[in-house]
Amino acid sequence: MSEKIVIGMSGGVDSSVAAALLKEQGYEVIGLTMRLWDGETVGDVFRDGTCCSLSAVEDARRVAYKLGIEYHVLDFRKEFEKYVIDYFVNEYQNARTPNPCIACNKFLKFDAMLKKAKLLGAELIATGHYAKVSYDSSYGRYLLRHSMASEKDQTYALYSLNQEQLKSIRMPLGEIDGKARVRKIAERLDLPTASKPDSQEICFVPDNDYVSFIERRTDRKPEPGNFIDEYGNVLGIHSGITHYTIGQRKGLGIAFGKPMFVTKINPLTNEITLGEKGSEFSESLIADNLNFISFESFNEPFEALAKIRYSAVPSSCIVYPYENDMARVVFDKPQRAVTPGQAVVFYEKDSDIVIGGGTIKEG
Repeated sequence: MSEKIVIGMSGGVDSSVAAALLKEQGYEVIGLTMRLWDGETVGDVFRDGTCCSLSAVEDARRVAYKLGIEYHVLDFRKEFEKYVIDYFVNEYQNARTPNPCIACNKFLKFDAMLKKAKLLGAELIATGHYAKVSYDSSYGRYLLRHSMASEKDQTYALYSLNQEQLKSIRMPLGEIDGKARVRKIAERLDLPTASKPDSQEICFVPDNDYVSFIERRTDRKPEPGNFIDEYGNVLGIHSGITHYTIGQRKGLGIAFGKPMFVTKINPLTNEITLGEKGSEFSESLIADNLNFISFESFNEPFEALAKIRYSAVPSSCIVYPYENDMARVVFDKPQRAVTPGQAVVFYEKDSDIVIGGGTIKEG
């Protein structure tokens, strides 16, 4: 009897091809789409064509039918509300820039979905992520590794996975060298999603207007406050802290005659600190909520390559243990716009292995 595996199907080409590859590999594949929203509480903001839309559910269903696999739509609305949307809103209100995809991966796709999979009789789950998971006897651990498709690699958003989750995960697209190859497989199999474009925006924020979304969720507008310099001198008035992020230069709503950058946002005083060119760079950061994959405990400094955002170029650094189970990361070269709330993810210098990561607390 073949081994059962539940794959999260978003209605996109990646998860569609991943499901097809798993079936070719001999698994008994069960497709699962998460119902993530409730129009009454989220505001019916999920757009057609995103991974959370009704049309996406229908696309996933059509692919499952084409592949001849079992398919379910299950209710994850409460989990999504708590772990993704509430987190998203709270982070912005506290002057931090959230990463909802990381939260969704941690609490839904690789936690809640794994629990649902076991109720369906499966011990394994799969996704269409571009990453690799394998057991390495020299480490004595399951490891997360770079995808073969470097331009699509998604390991940055997966650093929070633990050993139990990694043991249960399969990511068949990690062995494919690019999105073009994935689409060719979909075309060969005549999958309905073969030419479907990628979703680029946060699934629950229409037109990427997160400020309006937060206003609807909280039923209040952000309060104006002072722009100040590093010495506390008032430079002007801002339109509310949720409108701004660390490193921002454009859209400040005030002209200074020279480039000015957001360097600090204080939710307690409702003040935003601006600095001149160069002040947007940081030589170090503090990270909390650490998770390490390639080793169990963090007691000694180590060298690594670090990414401070999904699109960042990895930079050499040394990671030091810090007070209260945090880490201090010192970069070889100063990094632009180190943003509290975003993830810092560590990679081995001479391999494709993800060491782990954490949440940036301060730059």
